[in-house]
Amino acid sequence: MIRVEREEAVAIVTIDRQEAMNALDVATLTQLRDRLRELADDDSARVVIVTGAGEKAFVAGADIKYMSGLDVDQAKEWGALGHETGRLLETMPKPTIAAINGFALGGGCELAVACDIRYAASGARLGQPEVNLGIIPGWGGTQRLARLCGLGVAKELIFTGRIVDADEAQRIGLVNAVHDPVLDKAREIGTLLASKSPIALRLMKELANRALGGDHARNLEAEGETFGALFSSEDSKEGLAAFVEKREPKFVGR
Repeated sequence: MIRVEREEAVAIVTIDRQEAMNALDVATLTQLRDRLRELADDDSARVVIVTGAGEKAFVAGADIKYMSGLDVDQAKEWGALGHETGRLLETMPKPTIAAINGFALGGGCELAVACDIRYAASGARLGQPEVNLGIIPGWGGTQRLARLCGLGVAKELIFTGRIVDADEAQRIGLVNAVHDPVLDKAREIGTLLASKSPIALRLMKELANRALGGDHARNLEAEGETFGALFSSEDSKEGLAAFVEKREPKFVGR
């Protein structure tokens, strides 16, 4: 079950399958993808927080019993569903925040690293243990971990399947900060980001996602072009005027 709650412009998406430590079966993952699709297109939701129900798990992984019966074509479809869900978190035109409470393993870790920002509870545990099952991360783990933590650290984690605690996760750059209760921190930052210009956030996210790929000079050129073009927006005019007038800006997303 996927719950979506709204706190003004912040949407909190909770994965609630506590009897299985929030592990993702087909129905739950499909519902998660569908809710994220809706939020990606909902301009009234300026920030999306993803978390797991209870204190034991963010997402303990994918449903291994289900995966054990897959043939090649079915496994590819399962992987594609996970990749689409991760892509939504990574590319939707608004910030996404993972509030990691408890275990974030396998597909759970992959969904967390697809988010823009990650906060972990002190008891969180993260890792990619797929190698222990004779398989590999299939929802982006071989790629996004390297972008976050560096190639050497990523290889060590996915080759060994080692699970790291919250403090080590912060030290290696896998999470941004450790905080209890973790959802409070995610809400605090979510509320802050919701007060910013949605246009500026969307464009910064697009540009930042290009930073570790493609041609560096072309990426810098794109930043310069976007910087200039943004001066035609109502939000830029409001933000600059508010600074001059010594007041808080009121951004409208235009």
